[in-house]
Amino acid sequence: MGGLIQAVSRDNPCMPTDKPSRPLSERERDRLEELLDALPPPLEPLDLSALDGFLVGVLLQPRAVPSERWLPHVVDLEGRAAPPGVDMAPILALVLRRHAELEQAIATRQWFDPWVFDLEAEPGQTECLPSQVVLPWVAGFAAALDLFPALLQLGDPQLREPLATLYAHFDPDDLEEIDDLRDLINELAPPESVSEAVEDLVGCALLLADVSRPRAGTRGKGPRHG
Repeated sequence: MGGLIQAVSRDNPCMPTDKPSRPLSERERDRLEELLDALPPPLEPLDLSALDGFLVGVLLQPRAVPSERWLPHVVDLEGRAAPPGVDMAPILALVLRRHAELEQAIATRQWFDPWVFDLEAEPGQTECLPSQVVLPWVAGFAAALDLFPALLQLGDPQLREPLATLYAHFDPDDLEEIDDLRDLINELAPPESVSEAVEDLVGCALLLADVSRPRAGTRGKGPRHG
């Protein structure tokens, strides 16, 4: 995929540059979803919400992750190459645009709109719980930290509360790899609404950035406690 990334960088203005990237429109986001859904087996691409969380997890690393390392996992979580004849350039161009948009927001500590979408309620539910709605985004974020663990390896205690707030959306049985956060997760009050859960995604990302990508005077207030 390295040659393809170079081709996109050379021929397409969507590759990150010193100039601010134009945010993706809703139509372009829908187009990206169509392109990802159309990828043939054996590829298992990230869905849009997981992709967005994944990009944030990549961007929060204390050292920049080269695009040739993380891009293959967007189109297939295992990093498998696309079958011959599949044109990956349109997907990569759109993904890199979103990556640049998030990079700008995180670097300047600005609000960004996470790609979080309404879901159908499960049988017996009148509506989805906030954690069910944001879980795909958090799953993509966690996948990035699994692949690129440098953020977790910092060991800074300021990381614990925002990480616990995000990982609290997982089922407790899925928390074996971050068992040291379990007690803290149990102390946190769950979000009361989807909007509150979404605010936590952004707030926690920026708090993590204060540790892994520090700026003067950016240590902030932690998430909610019960």
